[in-house]
Amino acid sequence: MSPNTLAANSRLTRFTRRNGIKLLMLPVVWAKRAASAELTGLSSRIASLTRRIPSRCRQAPTGSEFAEHVLRMDSGQREQAILREVLKGNLPDFLRTLVPVVFKYQLALTTLTATTFVMPDYLAVGSDQDFLRIPMNLHSARAIAAHFGFVLPTRKMVDVIYDQSVYRFTPQPLPAGPQMRSTEYYRIHNDMIEKQSLARGFSLGSLVSGHKKDVVMSNRLANLPGQIAIYGWHRAKGAPIQPLSTVHGAGYADYSHGIRLISDTAIIDEKPRSMDDILHDSVLANVLSDEGVIRVPPEEMATSAR
Repeated sequence: MSPNTLAANSRLTRFTRRNGIKLLMLPVVWAKRAASAELTGLSSRIASLTRRIPSRCRQAPTGSEFAEHVLRMDSGQREQAILREVLKGNLPDFLRTLVPVVFKYQLALTTLTATTFVMPDYLAVGSDQDFLRIPMNLHSARAIAAHFGFVLPTRKMVDVIYDQSVYRFTPQPLPAGPQMRSTEYYRIHNDMIEKQSLARGFSLGSLVSGHKKDVVMSNRLANLPGQIAIYGWHRAKGAPIQPLSTVHGAGYADYSHGIRLISDTAIIDEKPRSMDDILHDSVLANVLSDEGVIRVPPEEMATSAR
């Protein structure tokens, strides 16, 4: 069994306990076997969701080396460098073990439940030992998500991910100004996050939130195709620093932004469904969106790249 499958098994065990999910009520020995088989099957499915992400080359630059490499580039050159590194698989291994997150929506006579599979942290360049959480503009985020078979979160997804996170960071804003878009600010803020993680004993690969704003899908972009939608950076449940905003253009990125990727495959009513199907269904969309059906451009959905 691969290390990624073993890690997924461990997380799924915690996941089922935390969410009160019960496996078949069989005699003890068979129940254990059934539980093991079910967890192994689910973990294998989770591992398969990242199959389109190439393995990281051992000679690939670390986060520190990448930051130094792009330090004096303009924003356009830096975006191209980010795309090259991420698309060829230069991201930490821990991001490849997705974490299940459960969503619920109450109908008149039943409760709809969906399980999504999300990266435990924001996209980063580098290795597990040395990585840089890397902000990027909407064009880069969409291209990476579509290429790997993922989507960006909705506002509701961001809230629920925060609620179900194992660890929550305390937001650490930096002084505003033109420097917010600089690589140096990216590096400084990443170092601040790492120091807080170390001081509070956060485990690498656990679901974490609270340290960045999210670039999200939103119906507002249907009427503002040249803009980027940003939301989050929670201080506490229901208390984001950044309400949903479309003030900035799609080419904008600053140190406070993070790209959280969500697998295009979710489980709803015990069946795998694509995000495209769910988010365009007038009933099912409500499970994952507080805006109802998401009318996003085709290039924002991972299925458009298949």
